[in-house]
Amino acid sequence: MANRPTIKDIAREAGVGPATVDRVLNGRGTVREETMRKVAMAAHKVGYHASALFDQRLDTSLPEMTFGVVLHKGRQEFYQNFAAEIERAVTERSDIRGRALIRFSSAQTPEAFLEEIHKISPKIDALASSAVNHQNITQEVQRLKDRGIPTFALLNDFAQGVRENYLGLNNMQVGRMAGWMVSTAARSGGKLGVFVGGNRWHGHELRETGFRSFVRDSSPKFTVLDSMVNLETRQFTYEATLELLARHPDLRGLYVAGGGMEGAIAALRETVRPHDVALVVNELTEDSRAALADGYVTMVISTPLRQLCIDLVDMMVKSVKNGGGAVPGQAFLQPHVFLPESI
Repeated sequence: MANRPTIKDIAREAGVGPATVDRVLNGRGTVREETMRKVAMAAHKVGYHASALFDQRLDTSLPEMTFGVVLHKGRQEFYQNFAAEIERAVTERSDIRGRALIRFSSAQTPEAFLEEIHKISPKIDALASSAVNHQNITQEVQRLKDRGIPTFALLNDFAQGVRENYLGLNNMQVGRMAGWMVSTAARSGGKLGVFVGGNRWHGHELRETGFRSFVRDSSPKFTVLDSMVNLETRQFTYEATLELLARHPDLRGLYVAGGGMEGAIAALRETVRPHDVALVVNELTEDSRAALADGYVTMVISTPLRQLCIDLVDMMVKSVKNGGGAVPGQAFLQPHVFLPESI
């Protein structure tokens, strides 16, 4: 693996810059056909593992497709990984010359998502986004649909009845899983806390509902406190967790239904011993993995990003080629569950 040819090796052999090789490989920007052929030949010569992809870029018989993606929280590890997996899934398609235009919303407001959607909508054949629920976004999805551009909801099921498909977890089920784990791991009865990212995240509302319904039905010795909105930010979650611990000495568990788990982990590390407060979070990152190992996170419920992105690109290609489906759909993926002994 240490001697495996890289993009820099291709660039050196072809006499171009690494950025040019990247543009050819990922279909970004415009590259002259002569340069593309030179890069493809160099890839074969150095033995690059994905040299066939360069040949695909030269096959003008393949249809060109551009997929627009608008995510949020671009600085968070999870969404950086999400973007990388989308680009990978597009690159690996052998039946199209695909390109992914990925942008990150500057805030979790409808206006911020719409700003990014408007920037890329003239250039794309299909759209995918993790946008919030709002009537203005639903109207924009309808306008795109009228132009023949299907929209796919990722993780959060927005624009229901108008969007083409939802891809993500069954959020009600995820909330019940979190409720089971927190109530099972807690050492005695008491209070439980829930953080949601905001009031426009349909997915977070379903997770909260699932969490509450499980505790109410199966663990009457616990009381679920009023949910707290953390805007998926580390600092707010940190301060709110410290306040919860101070106000409720009998706090036995926490569920962070969206982002911001790093703040809850930091607050627990400062104030309690490992395993004193059961904490369930979403997505396996460096922070959640370390907290699992140290006993400050009890369980991580993770989205299978690789499979989600493969399925997303496949649905996008089929929708562009064949038109949208008669009935909007939902595609639930099985979550990956991580426990301290499984990492």
